[in-house]
Amino acid sequence: MTRTVRQATLPDVDALVRLRAEMFAAMGVPETGGEWRAHARRWFADRIDDADYRLVVVEVDGEVVSCAVGAIRDAAPSPSVPEGRDVLISNVCTAPAHRGHGHGQAAFDAVMAWARRTGVGRAELMATELGRGMYVSAGFREERCPAMRAALSGPGSRGEGSDGRSARVATSMG
Repeated sequence: MTRTVRQATLPDVDALVRLRAEMFAAMGVPETGGEWRAHARRWFADRIDDADYRLVVVEVDGEVVSCAVGAIRDAAPSPSVPEGRDVLISNVCTAPAHRGHGHGQAAFDAVMAWARRTGVGRAELMATELGRGMYVSAGFREERCPAMRAALSGPGSRGEGSDGRSARVATSMG
């Protein structure tokens, strides 16, 4: 077995999307349509050469079997991040047939090495139960305030009526 850990290139985009789909399947996220895949292909392709992103793939005998992504985020400074930037680690995934051989760890380690070289002071990620041990070993810990999310558009989002049209919001000051 020959393993190569490297920065992704344009020919790897389809593998990155395939592994991202596998990650969602492992998380139990239902795939309700394939439209997201076209957006993901474009997203990965647009960031392959961007210095604020590190897309890493692991090849085994010439086949991409694992990946990880790092992204520098620009945010307002805070007490925990005085410079206001952090690194988001995401898309850490290994194809099912290749799990348990350290490929995901190798991809994650490569992204973390890049993250440390950026000079940014903090990294963040969302962990699955399967990956939690690897992340804890790398120094990640759970925070008191877990992530919360809300849809900003589409059915069920606040500000949109049941008929899909924007709802008017009345306010009074008094």
